[in-house]
Amino acid sequence: MSIGLKTPQDIEKMRLSGRLAANVLEMIAEHVIPGVTTDELNQRCHDFMVDQQHCIPAPLNYHGFPKSICTSINNQVCHGIPSNKALKKGDIVNIDITTIKDEFHGDTSAMFVAGEPSILAKRLIETTQKALYLGISMVKPGVKLGNIGHAIQTYVEAKRYSIVREYCGHGIGRVFHEEPQVLHYGKPDTGITLEAGMTFTIEPMVNAGKRHVKILPDNWTVVTKDRSLSSQFEHTLCVTDTGFEIFTVRNNENIEATHIPVESYS
Repeated sequence: MSIGLKTPQDIEKMRLSGRLAANVLEMIAEHVIPGVTTDELNQRCHDFMVDQQHCIPAPLNYHGFPKSICTSINNQVCHGIPSNKALKKGDIVNIDITTIKDEFHGDTSAMFVAGEPSILAKRLIETTQKALYLGISMVKPGVKLGNIGHAIQTYVEAKRYSIVREYCGHGIGRVFHEEPQVLHYGKPDTGITLEAGMTFTIEPMVNAGKRHVKILPDNWTVVTKDRSLSSQFEHTLCVTDTGFEIFTVRNNENIEATHIPVESYS
């Protein structure tokens, strides 16, 4: 497995692209309301990226994907295609943004609610976000990648939810998806050893029911087989000499306040 390490110049460009991706999520948040269509959200994000940020929406035409963002609603796990269907009160939606600026990608996603979430949805979303932060908190040189997946899986399953296994985080840089694959489950002390200069995403997909999924006839949208709710959060980050740097943190995101001690789930 060949994993390229990013140069300081590469990392500086990824900081910018990551910041732009985070800015898109910050911009779109107020527009996720009952009655809005995901097509409208897509158009707002597209115009913001192209006209104001002067960057490229990476999903558009990627292997034939027809839109500039992914919007995955309720039991949709990932890769949902924006459409003219309006969000209903209480719908939860993952919005996945990937920008390209100066050839480098920034990839991030977050959960939003149209109106007020159900208690089940609220707990699922909180668990997913904390699982992401738990995984990120473990990143530093010398750590095995399997330790991160094991910690995320252990935490999520202790909450009686399940981890999707068919889709995972990934290396990222000039290429949208590159090595390594970052699984959100697994065994400790397995997988590659992290080194400073590695850049990748962590993006756990957590189901309220069983972990099994299927792809809809559009050949993109992934849904839970049992129709249970699904939730996902994603960040792009870099391994530094002493730990990690997240490129896609949003301004309203307080990661330290929701940090989970790794020792609790080792």
